[in-house]
Amino acid sequence: MNGRIATQDEQRSFAQAFAIQNGRFGSVGSNEQIMALRGANTEVIDLGGRTVIPGLNDSHMHPIRGGLNYNMELRWDGVPSLADALRMLKEQAQRTPPPQWVRVVGGWTEFQFAERRMPTLAEINAAAQDTPVFVLHLYDRALLNGAALRACGYTKDTPDPPGGEIQRD
Repeated sequence: MNGRIATQDEQRSFAQAFAIQNGRFGSVGSNEQIMALRGANTEVIDLGGRTVIPGLNDSHMHPIRGGLNYNMELRWDGVPSLADALRMLKEQAQRTPPPQWVRVVGGWTEFQFAERRMPTLAEINAAAQDTPVFVLHLYDRALLNGAALRACGYTKDTPDPPGGEIQRD
């Protein structure tokens, strides 16, 4: 009760209260209408004017990865320039404790940057010389700096992994 319930109903877009019965919405209406349905064992929750939006479920989540690595992940979503992104990378590398890696993850694209291009390996190496860096690009490829290659034991003679390709300069 005492909320702003988004009903998704064209006739009544918001209501004050709702009743749940057997795990389903039973009634939606005013505080008075819904409180009249209250029984002896009814749990009443005062929403304090807050909004309830039913039915929003994010089916793609990474709560474990996020919880374990949030402080070491870097997101470039919405960053306007590659110069800003590289500055952020340098700052993140400085505060990432060894032997942890900096992970650039998320939904960024080179087309959001004013420069309209990907970072070069030289730029990534300059921003984070001694900290391993993994830059995920559109979930289809990743860039690893020199410290990351050393941490993996990769050399110029390392063969391609099964089903993958190491692109070399």
